[in-house]
Amino acid sequence: MGKREKGGFWVAVSAAAFYPLSWMAKRDYRHAEKLPAEGAALLVMNHVSHLDPPSDAVFVHRNGRVPRFMAKDSLFRIPVFGKMLAGSGGIPVYRGTSDARGSLSAAHDALREGKLVLIYPEGTITKDPAGWPMWSRTGVARLALENDVPVIPAARWGTQEIWNGYDKKFRPFPRKRVVTLVGDPVDLSAYRGRPVTNQLLREVTDLLMGRVRSLVAEIRQEPEPAEFYRASAKRDTATD
Repeated sequence: MGKREKGGFWVAVSAAAFYPLSWMAKRDYRHAEKLPAEGAALLVMNHVSHLDPPSDAVFVHRNGRVPRFMAKDSLFRIPVFGKMLAGSGGIPVYRGTSDARGSLSAAHDALREGKLVLIYPEGTITKDPAGWPMWSRTGVARLALENDVPVIPAARWGTQEIWNGYDKKFRPFPRKRVVTLVGDPVDLSAYRGRPVTNQLLREVTDLLMGRVRSLVAEIRQEPEPAEFYRASAKRDTATD
């Protein structure tokens, strides 16, 4: 691992809080060397538990980078945690409001400044009954297409065994294994320069999440589903 990226006071506070949380699990990091050691990058991940952000933050931080999370704006209003999230460079995501495009604007700025932006395109923990990545929002595609930066798919599996967000059960013992697997950067050259339409954004989003889903399948050693689970028929837009 090279020189660690500077983070500042709130990154140090977040690390002090998140590292102990990560010790609840047996961590298994695979192909972490595929994370760029410096410069801008878009890290695209699945979302299975409310423990994912602390787990993923520690993974990225242990590899010398500071993750800038794109997270629901409501999380920024949680006492203490919201301060940690904002102070460490988190990007609030406003859905269904006039500020929705501003969320992407802040992420664009972070990438242009050479930061590593971490995004969960599903927008919430998956509702797929089997835990596979579900149908995702297309903001990730816009970020990937409008910024010439490495787009890195990654998957993490096991946090849901510790804290299941739907049955609200917390099972820290016995210690579970949490696997994080990083994939190769996705070549988007065939998509760049084309008119940015909703169809193109959907195609790129599904491509990226398909790579993430394949990584989940590799961890689970199971065949992946052919389609993404859809919890509802909500309209998809470029700012989702």
